[in-house]
Amino acid sequence: MRICAVDFKSNEANICLLELKEGLFDVPDCRARKFTITDGASAEQIRHFQKQFAQLMTDYKVDKIVIRERPMRGKFAGSAIGFKLEAALQLIQDMDCEIFTSSAMKESIKSNPVMVSLKEVGLKQFQEHAFTTACAYLNK
Repeated sequence: MRICAVDFKSNEANICLLELKEGLFDVPDCRARKFTITDGASAEQIRHFQKQFAQLMTDYKVDKIVIRERPMRGKFAGSAIGFKLEAALQLIQDMDCEIFTSSAMKESIKSNPVMVSLKEVGLKQFQEHAFTTACAYLNK
């Protein structure tokens, strides 16, 4: 199974592709590491983001999008633009999309800690939360 984990930060969608083959993880190369929406997030920009993201999922034969859950209130609450982007991903036709809850993620990481560094798999620091989400989801 190949998934695309997504972590929203303000007006950015940081992504990480991860595949589970015969019990082993593989981080395939990907032409995109993040998507950024400029201020305003007009309907046209959201549609463009959705179209680009859907094409990426098709090109890389992704089976499922896994979105890291964000709180709606409090210090780490998601932004309005982030929630628009999240909805755009959930509405991609013929694509399975799931919100991965914080509690499920913590439980998975507790029983199966991530034992590899980002540099070892060729990822950037801003992809850390997306990578952790992907590992936790596939280990659950």
